[in-house]
Amino acid sequence: MLARLVLIGDIHGEATRLGHVLAHAAASRPDATLAVGDIVDGPDDVGACVALLQEHQVIAVRGNHERWLIDGDPLEPFTAGPAALAWLAALPATRHLDTVAGPLLLCHGVGADDMQRLRPDDEGYALASNFALEELRADGVYRWMVGGHTHEPMIRRFGALTVLNPGTLCRRDRPGFLEVDLAAGRGRWYAVDERGVTPERPVALALGFP
Repeated sequence: MLARLVLIGDIHGEATRLGHVLAHAAASRPDATLAVGDIVDGPDDVGACVALLQEHQVIAVRGNHERWLIDGDPLEPFTAGPAALAWLAALPATRHLDTVAGPLLLCHGVGADDMQRLRPDDEGYALASNFALEELRADGVYRWMVGGHTHEPMIRRFGALTVLNPGTLCRRDRPGFLEVDLAAGRGRWYAVDERGVTPERPVALALGFP
């Protein structure tokens, strides 16, 4: 059963930053490292990103950018080669994982909808019209959901469901990632840049962030 996790948000070809995150994970030795997809379409090296994810046995799902690529409508030209393309094409939209603190759904947006956004400040109509989130809550299967898409780091509780968004490695936003211990109910945010990883604030998972 999984307890300690390193969570990686939208990667977008940021091979150098991804390498720093996975070096951190190799040193901290979590039970698993998870990635929410959107691996392609970025300024660095998508092929290197795929190789790193494979080498470190990262559990990943596809994002909308991978779906566009596989459907033949990529946002940017894909030059990483057929082996990388085949690996990306095999990624599922969601994964079910069992943890010591209950079932976890790994996805890109919300559930199987890779375009659904869920932001830290969503309230009122934005939440009421988020049918993918309401479906997950109504089903009552999952205690945790790890998703991305917005590039905005977030921990929010919706009844029995806690949503974790580790943010992004994309350089134009606020590159970082999240490490959690579900058994202890705590985690820590990290910043990451070209030079390496920097610890930021700890967080109690029951309280959330920001």
